[in-house]
Amino acid sequence: MKIAHYQLANNLVLAPMAGVTDRPFRQLCRHLGAGLAVSEMVSSNSLLWGSEKTLRRANHDGEPEPKSVQIAGADPKMMAQAAQFNAGNGAQIIDINMGCPAKKICNVQAGSALLKDEQLVEKILDAVVTAVDIPVTLKIRTGWDTANRNGLRIAHIAEQAGIQALSVHGRTRACGYKGEAEYDTIRAIKQQVAIPVIANGDITTPVEAKQVLDYTGADGLMIGRAALGRPWIFREINHYLATGEHLAQPGATEIRDLLLDHLESLYSFYGEFTGVRVARKHISWYSKGQRAGSSFRQMINRVKTCDEQLHRVKSYFDQLANVEGGKAPPLRVDRQIKELAA
Repeated sequence: MKIAHYQLANNLVLAPMAGVTDRPFRQLCRHLGAGLAVSEMVSSNSLLWGSEKTLRRANHDGEPEPKSVQIAGADPKMMAQAAQFNAGNGAQIIDINMGCPAKKICNVQAGSALLKDEQLVEKILDAVVTAVDIPVTLKIRTGWDTANRNGLRIAHIAEQAGIQALSVHGRTRACGYKGEAEYDTIRAIKQQVAIPVIANGDITTPVEAKQVLDYTGADGLMIGRAALGRPWIFREINHYLATGEHLAQPGATEIRDLLLDHLESLYSFYGEFTGVRVARKHISWYSKGQRAGSSFRQMINRVKTCDEQLHRVKSYFDQLANVEGGKAPPLRVDRQIKELAA
């Protein structure tokens, strides 16, 4: 898949997720098979650009190209300035957020709230595309609510404005993340615009990925929540799309090594105090569905230092590996984990 002059390694994209798609997670997902990883959204409010949080979000050191940064806001002039600011800080693609359903975003008429005002959508897209000489992409939902699915009209506006690729989440703003994603709107959009269309929503397995691609005719897929604790989902989907075969699930030893490397990256990026706390949610996601995972999470969420967090994570996954290798009976491991959590 191409976005303007950028030829991506494949057609899988890591979705922008607030508080999740920081530089360490983007780098990890790219390493494990994502063709593109979009940053957390950066506010168009220039008063926030000097904040530590925004500066971290604008940090792309060591990331593979192309580097995509998402911006959010409702004022065309401010959005244009935000695009210029991020382009000047290393962004190679600007992505515009018109898909976020969060109340704090929609309450300021940004994110998916913009879908209600098609004239404002056009003004924002025109302003941002004109302001920068790098590709601009757009992420939307299918509409405001199920009675107002105007995704197709927005797609036409986007194409006319010079948007280079369009990601569509198969839910409306009113749906939030409830119910099942629908792909009929995405299919209709793909049939009527020439720019690349990326399907998003409820793609959690390689089989679902192929079904969505086949049904919608989309050029690519965007994976969000399914990558939490499973960043290897990208290589699984890539392999299945290429061969029709399923990769073996990673064992406890491989998950341990991936997670330990991820934690080290978080500590380096955030420092110990914030790094340990950011790491907790990732550890919880990695341990979801694992043996005695609940007891482990209760324990690990009380840990306050990098060294202890690393030690506890290693011990837990080592014990899981012992069960997999037949070196320890499951009940003994369950008891040991519970003792660790005490």
